This record gives sequence, C-alpha cells and structure tokens, in this order.
Amino acid sequence: MKYLIVGLGNIGPEYHETRHNIGFMVTDALAKSLGASFTDHRYGFTANASIKGQQITLLKPSTFMNLSGNAVRYWMQKENIPLENVLIVVDDLALPFGTLRLKSKGSDAGHNGLKHIAATLGTENYARLRFGIGNDFPRGGQVDYVLGHFTDENWQTMNERLETAGEIIKSFCLAGIDITMNQFNKK
Repeated sequence: MKYLIVGLGNIGPEYHETRHNIGFMVTDALAKSLGASFTDHRYGFTANASIKGQQITLLKPSTFMNLSGNAVRYWMQKENIPLENVLIVVDDLALPFGTLRLKSKGSDAGHNGLKHIAATLGTENYARLRFGIGNDFPRGGQVDYVLGHFTDENWQTMNERLETAGEIIKSFCLAGIDITMNQFNKK
C-alpha cells in the first residue's frame, strides 16, 4: 500500500516554525525519525519512506497554504494513491496547543489550506490530523497569531507532541483510521 502524508504550511524563512507551519514541522520530524530526507520536486518537497512494508510519500507543498490542493492532487495522481490513503496534517485554532485529533472527514473550519484541498478534490472526505495551536489572541489578531511563533512554554513539550503526531501517522498507515482514532483521540 502507498500513502500520501501532507503537512500543510508556507514556504520561506519568514514562515519557518510558525504556528501555521505545524504540518511542515510534523512531517519534518517524521521524516527524520524514519531516516528520510526531503528533496525539491514539482509542487513541493517530498520524502519517501517505508513503515513495515507500507510505502509513504511525505509532502510539504510549495504552493503556499491557499493553493495546497494543487500539490495534493498532483502527488495523488503521480503516485497513484487513493483518497482513503491520504492524510493531511494541519494546524487547528479550535484545539488547545498540542492537542491532536484524527478525523476521517470534516469541514475546513475556516482553514484556507483545507478549503482549497476540498475544492480541488471535490470532497471533504479525506483524513486529517489536526494539531492544536490554541487561540490566545485578541479580537482581530488571528492572522498575526497563526503566522506568529510558538511560545517558550509550547516549545517545552513540542518534541513530545511531534513524536506523538508521528505515532498517529504510522498507526494510520498500519492499522487504519478507525483503530487509530479510537486509540489516540481519547488521550
């Protein structure tokens, strides 16, 4: 089986390790743990790895967040990966920092990356791993917050949260979404 794991984010040094780029951070951490490295390709940076015989393509789109669907569609077609084997890793304002929620489908919840993926694929029925970034910002400060950097307090648990996100992704590929949701969404 082949899987496409897509970490959403924006390219460029000004976005490095910002809250909106947590998808990139998760895929970077997973690639490192699997001994894989990213190379620049059409529509994004990819790394290939294997987990107990399952072939995984990790993707960090280079299309910017609002056009993420173009990269997802291209790599699904290029690697011949069915929709049920696609997992999008995305930041979520509605969840406290570090909270991880795996869902088999759902709305875009106002997230422009998810919105474009749904529009491009013609469905919201794709798996997503939501990584909570919290919502500690004043009225009207959402953009500055999501494009801002994590706090020192967040960094104290970041490695553990990234590792757990990697475990969720591995379980998604090996055990399937239902078992993985039952195991990890309770925590």
